[in-house]
Amino acid sequence: KVCDMSDARQSIRKALLEALALKALPRAGWLRVGVQQPESVAAHSWGVAWLVLNLCPAQVNRAHAMEIAVVHDLAEVRAGDITPYDGISPESKRSLEREALFSMVEHLPARDHIVACWEEYDTGSTLEGRFVKACDKLDMALQAEIYRSEEIDTREFIESALVKLTDDEIRL
Repeated sequence: KVCDMSDARQSIRKALLEALALKALPRAGWLRVGVQQPESVAAHSWGVAWLVLNLCPAQVNRAHAMEIAVVHDLAEVRAGDITPYDGISPESKRSLEREALFSMVEHLPARDHIVACWEEYDTGSTLEGRFVKACDKLDMALQAEIYRSEEIDTREFIESALVKLTDDEIRL
């Protein structure tokens, strides 16, 4: 039994450490347009959580939306930061990310909750999932503004985000 506990703890430790790789994974879209030191996926996830914290409307469960924001890009540790320019269909991307997420969190105590949060975001099946998806787009647009001030053409990111931001409360 002692070995089993040690193996279980090692599996949890390994999964927790793997997730931290998001801190070093640069956002692929920014690399594509020539940003020299782009934000990491983890920095983007923090930006989304920051927007959720500050812009959450009363009808959305803020705490749950924060959970979704924290895990929404977790699968990218294994699947990579897949962009529309990578030639991967949305269905294939979803499948790759879902498989990556399931295998990453299989040994974590909160695995079912993490997967449920990710699926809410991915499918937009809840108000919280849809709100976080809007914050994801808003974060991209705001980051594009920052990079635009560095004389990098980021119009495509801003335009892409604005098309998907239909709620006037979140359009800044």
